[in-house]
Amino acid sequence: MIRTEKSGTRARGVRAAVIGALGLAAVTLAAVPAFAKGDVDITAPRTAHVGKTFTITAHGDDDSAGYLHQLCLEERAGKQPWHQENCTTAAKAGARLTSHGSAAHRGDLQFRAVLYGLKGKHDRHPVRLHASDVVTVHVR
Repeated sequence: MIRTEKSGTRARGVRAAVIGALGLAAVTLAAVPAFAKGDVDITAPRTAHVGKTFTITAHGDDDSAGYLHQLCLEERAGKQPWHQENCTTAAKAGARLTSHGSAAHRGDLQFRAVLYGLKGKHDRHPVRLHASDVVTVHVR
C-alpha cells in the first residue's frame, strides 16, 4: 500500500507539471501578435535566346484583411535598378500574372514579383506586403 501512495503522488506531480506547461504555452501563444500570412512565387526559364520570346508567371496571395491585392512584375538587367514591367488590376483574392518577355542582347535578366496591398482601387500609396525570390534568365 505504501508503494501505491508514492506512485500516486508522483503521477499527480507529473500531471500538475504537464497542466502547468500547457497553461504557460497557451498564455504565451495568446500574447504573440498575429501576422498575416502570404506568399509570392515566380517562375521563368533558366535560359533564353536573343530575340526569342519567353514566359514569366507569378502568383501572389495574402490573408491580410482590409486590403485589395495587386501583383507587379519587376525586371532589371545587370546592375541597373528595378523597374516595373507589368501589374495586375486590384483584386480581393490572390493575384496571378503571366507576362512575355524577350531580350535584344546577351546577358542576364533578373525578375521578381511584388505583392502590394491597396485600400481602394485608386489608392496612390500601396503597401508592399511580400516579394518573391529573384529568378535569373541567362540570355544567349
